[in-house]
Amino acid sequence: MQTVAQSQSGTETDWVSRFADDVIAESERRAPGKPVVVASGLSPSGPIHLGNLREVMTPHLVADEIRRRGYTVRHLISWDDYDRYRKVPNGVPGIDESWAEHIGKPLTSVPAPAGSAYPNWAEHFKAAMVDALGELGVEFDGISQTEQYTSGAYREQILHAMRHRAEIDAVLDRYRTKKDPAEAAAKGGKGGKKPQQQKKVDEAELEAEEGSGAASEDDGSGGSAGYFPYKPYCGNCEKDFTTVTSYDDDSTELNYTCTACGFAETVRLNEFNRGKLVWKVDWPMRWAYEGVIFEPSGVDHSSPGSSFVVGGQIVREVFDGAQPIGPMYAFVGISGMAKMSSSKGGVPTPADALKIMEAPLLRWLYARRRPNQSFKIAFDQEIQRLYDEWDSLERKVADGSVLPADAAAYSRAVRTAGGELPRTPRPLPYRTLASVVDITGGHDEQTLRILSELDPENPLASLDEARPRLDRAESWITTQVPAEARTIVRDQPDKELLGSLDDQGRESLRLLLEGLDSHWSLDGLTTLVYGVPKVLAGLEPDAKPTPELKTAQRSFFALLYQLLVGRDTGPRLPTLLLAVGADRVRRLLGA
Repeated sequence: MQTVAQSQSGTETDWVSRFADDVIAESERRAPGKPVVVASGLSPSGPIHLGNLREVMTPHLVADEIRRRGYTVRHLISWDDYDRYRKVPNGVPGIDESWAEHIGKPLTSVPAPAGSAYPNWAEHFKAAMVDALGELGVEFDGISQTEQYTSGAYREQILHAMRHRAEIDAVLDRYRTKKDPAEAAAKGGKGGKKPQQQKKVDEAELEAEEGSGAASEDDGSGGSAGYFPYKPYCGNCEKDFTTVTSYDDDSTELNYTCTACGFAETVRLNEFNRGKLVWKVDWPMRWAYEGVIFEPSGVDHSSPGSSFVVGGQIVREVFDGAQPIGPMYAFVGISGMAKMSSSKGGVPTPADALKIMEAPLLRWLYARRRPNQSFKIAFDQEIQRLYDEWDSLERKVADGSVLPADAAAYSRAVRTAGGELPRTPRPLPYRTLASVVDITGGHDEQTLRILSELDPENPLASLDEARPRLDRAESWITTQVPAEARTIVRDQPDKELLGSLDDQGRESLRLLLEGLDSHWSLDGLTTLVYGVPKVLAGLEPDAKPTPELKTAQRSFFALLYQLLVGRDTGPRLPTLLLAVGADRVRRLLGA
């Protein structure tokens, strides 16, 4: 077994390795010889977004580092599919306001959106996340909380919590604020750790929390019979608008009434499996039950009265367990999303991101920033710069000039303890691929012609060599770039503009056309288009640019864009010229 010093990717400045050190030490202290347990929790109450992905990627990266060192690790993902259905979300295809009749039911008792292949609401939204995690190389053990509760797996824990309800109530009372009981009852369910409302702007922060602190969470208080940390689902309407009216510890006889339908029932809790502990008790119960060593939580849990803070006391004082190592993670931002297609406000999901970027790149975004650092995921033009940065990192890794922390983040992005993630054999620049598919409209034969001319000495033999990056670039062009920003090459020369050119303008076009054949490659055309204004100024093509020369170059580029695509800007000119083709360039430039 490797020591910390022998870690394959650990460095002094690598946050993942530092957490792995702490988790291994804590696991050996608490449960020597047993698998290391890390955990995440996700509520399939709607599309699971990129902010929630941090809830998974943070423990995944730590778990993967521990596996690399030779330890056995379990990464648990608790699917909180026994949560109540809170509201009808906006922007979800296949539903309408009739789904409001299911508010208060468990998510697994709510019908899936119309047309879904899945049996219920929870399974419908869980499926997309499971597929995305598979593509991202995340190894996990999924736990359905519906199955856990309805099978009686937590029966002893529920009975224990009910016996110790006074102690739980005392812990919670330390943080309670005075508020209208009717308002508190209307909120219902649990909050804190799971998503509810999201900002719907392009620069949105994807919050993995719901509300803030105790004020947003149902802790089970209320009712004339006193405090109970357990909430039944109604035996008639299946909803959780229920109030426990009495409970006997010896017989476990529990009485409840439902305010939604008026139903009342007497059950024995030692054989009743249709209900759950309230969230602030449920979470610490699971820490003790599963032996969780590491589980992150969002920024809301840093506030007094939040689930993580209160849970730490309940797990010690009630369940005789220990709180996990729990780093706070910051928000994930989104930079521009043209077609809002995911959930309320168009909040994008991992599946949305994986349509426009390769899995290693998305992993890298989560690996290179410490959990408490916020970052943005680009759906706009910024994705091209992001890919340039990624390609630059790959070159530094290849030539050995990479910094240790960057090398560690790269290693975690491209491989897991189980092996390498799929990669593009010929990773051509993303911005080049995007420009080409934009101009060709995705026509394979034309695309291959252009891409094979990028490097004539080592031509691309098949588009498969450029995949999956090519497919991601095409998806970005077709789903995220507005129609007015797409590139449309002119059908006919702009005779009016050509006729208005002065001698210098005509000479610049002559020099460009004269050099096309001898410079017909990406690098050659780059030299040519930047060199023409230099030659016109009486300089050598490789002369260093001056401010005056840069101004002349910008004017020349704007002229070419107007003659080729009818506007002042567009894809990089060398790529555009290759895409248009030499014969068509000559015709449009008035040869």
